[in-house]
Amino acid sequence: MSKSNRSKPSAGQLISGTHGIIWINGLKCYEVSKFEAKLSADREEVQFAGEMVKDSKLMALSGEWSATIKKIYSYAKKIAEKFMRGEDVRVTLIGKLEDPDNGGIEKIQLSNCWFDEVTLQSFEGGNICEDELSGGFTDISYLNDISDPCD
Repeated sequence: MSKSNRSKPSAGQLISGTHGIIWINGLKCYEVSKFEAKLSADREEVQFAGEMVKDSKLMALSGEWSATIKKIYSYAKKIAEKFMRGEDVRVTLIGKLEDPDNGGIEKIQLSNCWFDEVTLQSFEGGNICEDELSGGFTDISYLNDISDPCD
């Protein structure tokens, strides 16, 4: 890491999710209201002789994603029908996060994405309906990133 000191950011540099968007197999999903992608480490505990503190060894990674989409279409229909036939639906997801005040763009591509859960139908009187989607992935690529000036 560079020895540069960070200057205090302005409030405008904080990124708002307002302009975030996703693409599912290349189709822009304007109705997305929430998106999350994360990696979780699978570790094996290691303890060396003569040491009281345990360490760990990285053994594998698990990629997980979730999205909340405002209900406009019966999005889950195609997925549910394929599931019911025993077909494993796979897609490519792209998430783009940007904020005009910040000026940066962070864009990731998740490849070989599968679905663990899809909402078939959910509603509550007086509220906008949303579908919840979630699953996993095996590969990630950063298409754009917002650089830290101290790196």
